[in-house]
Amino acid sequence: MRTTRRDLYAASAAVLLFAAALLVGRHIEDAEGSLRLRWPPLYAYWLPHVGPGTPAALAFAVLTVAYGPVLARRLRWRRLLLAGWAGSSAWLWSLALVDGWQRGVAERLTTKYEYLQAVGGVDDVGAALRTFTDRIPYGPDNWPAHVAGHPPGALLTFVGLDRIGLGGGAWAAAWCVTAASTAAVAVLVTLRALCGEETARRAAPFTVLAPAAVWQAVSADGWFTGVTAWAVALLALAATGRTRSPRAAALGAGLLLGGACYLSYGLLLMAPVCLGVLAAARTLRPVPYVLLGMVPWVATFTAAGFWWPEGYSVLVGRYYEGAAGVRPYGYFVWANLAANVAVVGVATAAALRHAGVALPGAVRGLRREPARGDAALALLVAGAVCAVLAADLSGMSKAETERIWLPFTLWLIPAAALLPERGSRYWLAAQAVGALTINHLLVTGW
Repeated sequence: MRTTRRDLYAASAAVLLFAAALLVGRHIEDAEGSLRLRWPPLYAYWLPHVGPGTPAALAFAVLTVAYGPVLARRLRWRRLLLAGWAGSSAWLWSLALVDGWQRGVAERLTTKYEYLQAVGGVDDVGAALRTFTDRIPYGPDNWPAHVAGHPPGALLTFVGLDRIGLGGGAWAAAWCVTAASTAAVAVLVTLRALCGEETARRAAPFTVLAPAAVWQAVSADGWFTGVTAWAVALLALAATGRTRSPRAAALGAGLLLGGACYLSYGLLLMAPVCLGVLAAARTLRPVPYVLLGMVPWVATFTAAGFWWPEGYSVLVGRYYEGAAGVRPYGYFVWANLAANVAVVGVATAAALRHAGVALPGAVRGLRREPARGDAALALLVAGAVCAVLAADLSGMSKAETERIWLPFTLWLIPAAALLPERGSRYWLAAQAVGALTINHLLVTGW
């Protein structure tokens, strides 16, 4: 009972933090208009609604709460992975369709800020790469906001889809949702390798029914989340030797991590998550192969005319010429964290308390042997917390972090495996209620 009360206190504190960010943010926006948000701390606007995805989302949530924990315990491992992918796909698609096909899916990636606005203008990929940095600053021929805010790999993803006949918003959305849905499988693979199968099974229902799905579907950050999730999974397999070819797995992790750095500048902060994996496995053996896997991306993009550090430096200038120049750091440095309460859910907020309690013992235990079970999970979650805090303190994350931080917050959600099993269905229900409430009362955007 004492544990339950403390978990409820932690969850309540998270809810109060979100409420404070909402009230303070509303006051600042009404008084100064400096937040540039209609419903702070989230990038969203108030519009209660239902849609064609509502019945499916409600039904899936009820079924997962009722049967998810049982199936996670009883299914054979490979079937559990398939069920996790299918369940994550169903959850993502149903939530997206709450906003309807056009607004929720087909038109989501076609706004004036998005990558698809620039796809038609890329006739020569080589020329686009050579002049990419020149078009980041504001000017008559500047890139749309999201293209300018990312390395060219993000834009080239959608250029590639267009070139093979999968152009337009619907195909782009399907690509992002599919990639995001596989992240749940990658998390389970990682947890089994690092923490053991029992921990992975306890985390499975929470990983599938994550409130983060509201923002994963549909956004390019869902695609980024899938890439980085599999990079971490391959690294975990390599570090623990839970694969026939650890070196190949490490090389694959490097290829994905290198590619991710050319999808989003911020994904360099996946490093703390990867360090959490290596710490739990108590090894650095995969590192040379990971670095080797990253080399082809650096060499290719640099040879093609895009220099990553220069692109980032120019982006910082554009970022502060826009909304970031007026958005107050003093508000967002804590409101960003509040916004992500909605992404990870109150169950994760309660579970982070358990992770914090387990962390000191996990660190001490590394003197003797690799971590397993709850200790390994605490180290992995600690890496994700460090990534989030680094992104928050950087000053390059002012609003929209509910979407931008998805690759990091994904690794906070499995902490729910640390919650007492007796109350898991109640926490799972709280996760579902949070996601459904946000998706039906607000229209999220980016």
